[in-house]
Amino acid sequence: MNRFPRIDLFDFSNHKEEIAENMMKAASEHGFFYVVNHDIPVKYIRHMFDTSHSFFDLPESTKEKYLMDYPRNAGWENQSQGYSSGSRESLQFSFHNTSDLRPSEKDIPGLDYTVETFMMQCDSLSQQLLVCFAIGLGFPQDFFKRCHDISQPDCLNSLRCIRYAQDINQTSHKGLPNIEAYRTEAHTNINTFSLLFQQPGQDGLEIYYDNEWTSVTLNDNEIICNIGDMIVRWSDDRFQSRSHRIRNQGSNKYHGSQSFIEYVNEANRSVIIQGRTKYTKPITAGEFLMTTIEKNYIALKAAHTSSSKPNLNSPAVVIV
Repeated sequence: MNRFPRIDLFDFSNHKEEIAENMMKAASEHGFFYVVNHDIPVKYIRHMFDTSHSFFDLPESTKEKYLMDYPRNAGWENQSQGYSSGSRESLQFSFHNTSDLRPSEKDIPGLDYTVETFMMQCDSLSQQLLVCFAIGLGFPQDFFKRCHDISQPDCLNSLRCIRYAQDINQTSHKGLPNIEAYRTEAHTNINTFSLLFQQPGQDGLEIYYDNEWTSVTLNDNEIICNIGDMIVRWSDDRFQSRSHRIRNQGSNKYHGSQSFIEYVNEANRSVIIQGRTKYTKPITAGEFLMTTIEKNYIALKAAHTSSSKPNLNSPAVVIV
């Protein structure tokens, strides 16, 4: 049974204050919550997953044409993060100056339209949640919307398609799924929040809550929202950024892979992140990201060279 709150966005314009109150409770006590009655049609979510599979099924020589460009926050990565077991690849899309990093019409027909439509739908939903966060934390209603303005050239919001492929490292000697294999180790996110889409029948997300790991199951019309470290700082630690991981769930119709789509909300690079009581020292979002990544990289290296039990409250440099 799922243990996380459901935030219902039905008739949003007339119920913003009530929704904000429910979101404040969810973000403060749980760090994760379901979003239902949103405006993203199920058919578009399914189409985005189909497009994602179409890309990952391409020959590696084709995918290599779109290698990840870190300064531009877009492109294809393949098994670049050492804390995940087995094969992990992702394709990331940003809003500005990355057209050359998107698969061409020849490689994936219709990709541009699919991605643009889906990203705008995710941003529209995110803006509703940002309004509620602003109301709940006592900021002007448009405060967080202005901090995550996709029209600005320093926008950091992105869409990430992820596939974890089944391989020999994730099977037992009898060829059965090894349930102790983790696609991604325990971590928290360093962004503002994420919208995570998980296909039915491809479960794997687990959240550390109330001193135990809790599996998350999503239906077609449900999205899970994950609170990140940026808005935790804005909230002066009122919000919770929970450790989570991806567990190997074995084979399925997509060749034993597990697939996720994540819309990542990060404050624009030049935006000042500043709390009102605890984190009063101003820091730009760009500085916050670089400082946190450097700190977490050091902590991650130490964890992998130590025999001690990992600290579930220490964030890793990872999104999903």
